[in-house]
Amino acid sequence: MRVAVVDIGTNSTRLLIADVGDGVLEELDRRSIVTRLGEGVAATGRLGDEPQRRVFAVLDEYADAIGTHRAERRVAVMTSAVRDAENGAAFAAAVHDRYGLDGRTLSGDEEARLTFLGATAARDGGGAGPLLVVDIGGGSTELVVGARGEVGFHVSVQAGVVRHTERHLEHDPPRAEEMDALARDVRAIFEDAVPPEVREPVAAAVAVAGTATSCAAIDGEVEPYDSARVEGYTVSAERLAELRDRLGALPLGERRQVPGLHPDRAPTIVAGTILLAEVLEVFGLESFEASERDILWGVALADAP
Repeated sequence: MRVAVVDIGTNSTRLLIADVGDGVLEELDRRSIVTRLGEGVAATGRLGDEPQRRVFAVLDEYADAIGTHRAERRVAVMTSAVRDAENGAAFAAAVHDRYGLDGRTLSGDEEARLTFLGATAARDGGGAGPLLVVDIGGGSTELVVGARGEVGFHVSVQAGVVRHTERHLEHDPPRAEEMDALARDVRAIFEDAVPPEVREPVAAAVAVAGTATSCAAIDGEVEPYDSARVEGYTVSAERLAELRDRLGALPLGERRQVPGLHPDRAPTIVAGTILLAEVLEVFGLESFEASERDILWGVALADAP
């Protein structure tokens, strides 16, 4: 079956068109555009008119691609920003009415399950111990621990690159004390959300979404961006700390020029590296593996018969 999945996230709006059958997925088209739907939601409690306009402009483009590929199943998933906003339901209804997408606002639990399904779909079921899947989004972070394809623990926490950039990083470039405050904030969130008995047995981490893939692309000097070179790329905790400090020392204009980093991700990448570094610290891990196989894959696999 040919499936089209649109992920309308807090920071980006993404598209996957794929042929799916018997648990196997073949990508036909994949796109990601930073739209920052969650901009200002933490302060106002509502989706702003301009962020919604940005998303609708991207959906116009995606609708053409979906029609060209003649997708049989057409799904849109919406996560943290839409869950949190007072007008989130109205926005979801507009997505359905304008674009004919089967729109769903996922709970944190659903988001975690589908993220784990996507991230582990093409992996060997073996391994030395439980695997952590990390999905750092604009408004929330999903932490999922499982083994042999089965989820054992999952949680969605209110820590994200847009949310925490707006909360802590007031200066350009951010001050050291701002970065430290952000790190303390999210470390406490992660420690409170995941019990020690869940953290301690975890042997490895796969990180999906823009923060992780951007770190891999920067570290590997992948310019122009090439998903095949990013998939499976391993970044050590030591190297991640170096990237965090390097990016945090640059003003926004210079961050936009960093090879491997899409310019639209420059405003939030410092918060992203801090969040990812704190996840590794809390779980006592020395590295993460970046993956392009994320919730888009999970939804596509779950929706195909």
